[in-house]
Amino acid sequence: MTSEKKLPDKPKKGTAAQSKNRDMGSALRSVYQKTVDETVPDDLLALLGKLD
Repeated sequence: MTSEKKLPDKPKKGTAAQSKNRDMGSALRSVYQKTVDETVPDDLLALLGKLD
């Protein structure tokens, strides 16, 4: 008698988990883009200028 390990079932397309992952990815991209689009405060630019 051989012992076989049963692999967990892979989620099917369109499952709730995939939908959550898609929503999470979309939210993270949105937050990242908002951060990239922010302007750098003048006082921080002045501070960085002093380093040169």
